[in-house]
Amino acid sequence: MNDLEKHFTENTGRMIHKWKHYFEIYDRHFARFRGTDVHVVEFGVFQGGSLQMWKEYFGPKAKIFGVDINPLCKKLEEEQIEILIGDQQDRKFLRSLKNKVPRIDILIDDGGHTMKQQINTYEELFFCISDNGVYLCEDLHTSYWPEYGGGYKKSNTFINYSKNFIDHINAWHSRQRRLRVTEFTKSVHSLHYYDSILVIEKRPIEKPFHLKTGKQEIPESFLPRRKILLNHLKGWLKKKTAL
Repeated sequence: MNDLEKHFTENTGRMIHKWKHYFEIYDRHFARFRGTDVHVVEFGVFQGGSLQMWKEYFGPKAKIFGVDINPLCKKLEEEQIEILIGDQQDRKFLRSLKNKVPRIDILIDDGGHTMKQQINTYEELFFCISDNGVYLCEDLHTSYWPEYGGGYKKSNTFINYSKNFIDHINAWHSRQRRLRVTEFTKSVHSLHYYDSILVIEKRPIEKPFHLKTGKQEIPESFLPRRKILLNHLKGWLKKKTAL
């Protein structure tokens, strides 16, 4: 049991509502920020318990920002914890957060969980996260719940929207114009999909390259990979000649 799950299990203070398997995921991606002056933004204040959990976990240097539409949440502010009130679906409000939060190292989307809220929050704030920061969107099971705008294979769910990230992270290798290297490609190190959670870890990325080491003993022309490529080339030339 890690420290986050221990805090949750022993909690007698403000209510925290989380799926049990989330704590392993949090600790895996957040542990490196402990003891630093990390800036954490969490959408969805609820009863304020998770904000206190982050405060204890990250330590006295951390600054925690909670975002919620309910103005009553403002009274849950305390040392190291600031509450910002607004509608997560409102892009204008989301843009205003860029001026209210000096830096975002970790963004946790545990807000309203509708498709528009999740997509709007990602689009407006993802590129405001620091170069080595973390974006975590949870409760992605709502992408399968019609009452949240979801549904299996429905085109505008956040799950389907995020599947494009897989292409973007591999865009260095694209040979088609419609998939090009973007800011996402240059700033994302990895995608981590779990049950109901997507974690994106940022890191400045340069164009990948490959190397060879050691001695070559088998002539390259006989290597399976080279043979496959040659066969593809021959087939392409044959079709081209036939045209």
